[in-house]
Amino acid sequence: MIIYNQALTKKVEFMLEKLAIRGFTQWPTVWGTGTTNGEPRMGTHTWPEMNSATITIVNDDLVDTVLDRVKKMDAINSEIGIRAFVWNIEKTV
Repeated sequence: MIIYNQALTKKVEFMLEKLAIRGFTQWPTVWGTGTTNGEPRMGTHTWPEMNSATITIVNDDLVDTVLDRVKKMDAINSEIGIRAFVWNIEKTV
């Protein structure tokens, strides 16, 4: 799962395309705040910016590549914010 400021939406989509990750679900509007120094993204008058979230299931051998790309994107855009989280998927139908 990748959660990011909406300003990074096209970059996240480009990353998925370049890595040939076709299956994903995207939530274009999510609210929240970072755990350390992130400003709230609440869609309000006080905190007008918004986040988006994308979830995808990839093979184990691609996980580190995705995390590395997200880390590089965050280093370039640290004031905007992007985070990735990994869960093991036991079964799918």
